[in-house]
Formats: sequence, structure tokens, C-alpha cells
Amino acid sequence: MNPRPFSRFWRLLPLAAVVAVAHLLLLGATPARLVLAPAATAQPFVTRTVALAPEPPIAPALPPVAHRPEQALQPAQPRRAASPARALAKARSRIAASSAPLLEPVALSNPPASQEPTVAAAARAVPLSIPGSMRLHYRVSASVRGIGLTGQGELVWRHDGHDYEASLEVSAPLLPTRSQRSTGRITPEGLAPLRFSDKSRSEQAAHFQRDKGKVSFSNNQPDAPLLPGAQDRLSVLLQLGAMIAGDPQRFGPDTTIAIQTAGTHDAEQWLFTVEGEEELQLPGGAVHALKLIRNPRKQFDQKVELWLAPAMDYAPVRLRLTQPNGDSVDQQWSSTDRG
Repeated sequence: MNPRPFSRFWRLLPLAAVVAVAHLLLLGATPARLVLAPAATAQPFVTRTVALAPEPPIAPALPPVAHRPEQALQPAQPRRAASPARALAKARSRIAASSAPLLEPVALSNPPASQEPTVAAAARAVPLSIPGSMRLHYRVSASVRGIGLTGQGELVWRHDGHDYEASLEVSAPLLPTRSQRSTGRITPEGLAPLRFSDKSRSEQAAHFQRDKGKVSFSNNQPDAPLLPGAQDRLSVLLQLGAMIAGDPQRFGPDTTIAIQTAGTHDAEQWLFTVEGEEELQLPGGAVHALKLIRNPRKQFDQKVELWLAPAMDYAPVRLRLTQPNGDSVDQQWSSTDRG
């Protein structure tokens, strides 16, 4: 028997033992621990398998969700927006219907039937009594931004039976002198102004173009239609006195007289209402007077209060102008120069 094969066998036996031990290590208790580690990493497969399982039908249940938040957060917004709009529209309609006569100028060409005794009709229907030439002096009290001021005023009225000239000047400390001037003709309908000017720091004017039937303005304001009996803001004081002096019985309390009155920017119809007779204590003495008032019709209109004295040919013995902001000028008669 050859001893070399056995010798080789014994030499390889330790190597075989090592290999056997290695296999046992791989297949024995240690392999169980090695399987636990991959099991942890293999768990995502289980998760993905669960994720792939059928889920509740979210899409059918939630389609409105994309729209519901807007509707849920602002369910009443459209109604709130619409409701005030409708309310505002209704309010505007009510305001327009109730205050249109107060906020809009009266149609000069077609006054309402209730206002038909316009100055033109009244002037033709009653005799006029034009006062003689005179110079009226006034004591002036003014309130400007709550500050009381005193000054003086003067109204000069002259005519020769055909043409007339009237001027009114008011001055007070700390205030620029204000002067107005009206020139024109005397006609069977009363005063017919041709030019009216108003000057404080600068002068502006209105021109009565009777041949063209319009009133034009020096400050490039749009022309206004010229109606029969139209006056300016100075001549209207004297025209009212002449009308009432011609037939005092016709102009009792609550009588309204409508006169187209031009300033330096426009020519609108002014409504004067006869309030009644009053006893005044003026700087020139006690005076019995008839009061007329022109109330504001628009936002920036001034209030005009006028007192005419029957014993003085219905001359204006007191004139109070009140601006929308509360500023006022009160002219009270102090003396008269005739001729």
C-alpha cells in the first residue's frame, strides 16, 4: 500500500475541516441572524405591496373638493356683493327721484307748470316801478372761517329812463375789495342787462348778446341761452324791487318768483320766495321790510336773503349772502343819498 495518498489525505484534512466549519457557520445559527438584517431592508417590498393594494375611491368622492374650499370660505360673498350693489342702486334711484329738483338746474326753456310765473311772464303781467337814482350806504358784517370782520358797502343806482348803471362795492379790513357792476337798458319788461362784471383780485364778466340770444362769459365758460327777463346778480336785486313795487298785492307770502340770473360762470334760474314782512333794526334806523329768500339748489349755491323797504321804493335795505362753507356777508342799510 502506497503511503503517499494517505499522507496527502491527512494533509488536506484540516483544510476540509475549515471549509466544513465555514459551511456550518453559513447554514447554522449565524445565518438566522443574517436573514434578519435583510428582512429589515426587504420590508419596503411589503410596504409597496400594501401601497399597491386598492384604496378607497378618492377621486369620485373628492372632485368637488377643489371647488368647495372657495365656496366654503366665501359662500355668501357673491350675495353680499350683489346685495349692497342692489341697495346702492335703489338708494341712488330714491335719491335721484327725491332730490333731483334740488340738485339739478331748472330747465330754462321749459320750466315746470308749478313754476310758470317766471320773471318774464310776471314782468309782462304786472306794471313796474323803477326807483329813482340813489346811493345806499351799508354797514357790513362778515364771517370768514369763523373770524368776524366789519366793513362798509355802497350801492350806486343811476338811470335816465333809457339806460341804467348799477355798482356795488364792499370792503373790509384784511379782505380784498369786492365790486360788481351792471349796465344795460330799461325796457317795458324792466331792466335788460348788457354787461355784468365781478371784480375781486381780477375781473370777470358776462355779456348779454341779445341779438344772438345767448350769454357769453369772459372766462371761456360755455355760452348760456338768454331768456326774456334775464338778469345778472346785481340787477336782479333792483328788478325784484321794481316788480313788487308795481303790484305789491300780487307778491304775498309764499309767492315764488323765478328769474334767470347770470353770474360770471353761468346763467341759471333763481327762485325767490316771499317770506313776509319784518321789522328791522338797522344802523340807519327802524325799517319795515319785505323779506325774500333764495335757497341753495345745488351743492355750491349760495343762500341769498333780501329785504326790500316799501317806504324806500322797495330798495334793498339788507342783503345777506351765505356760502356753502358757512362764510357770510351781511349788508345793513345805514343811510341814503338821493339823486
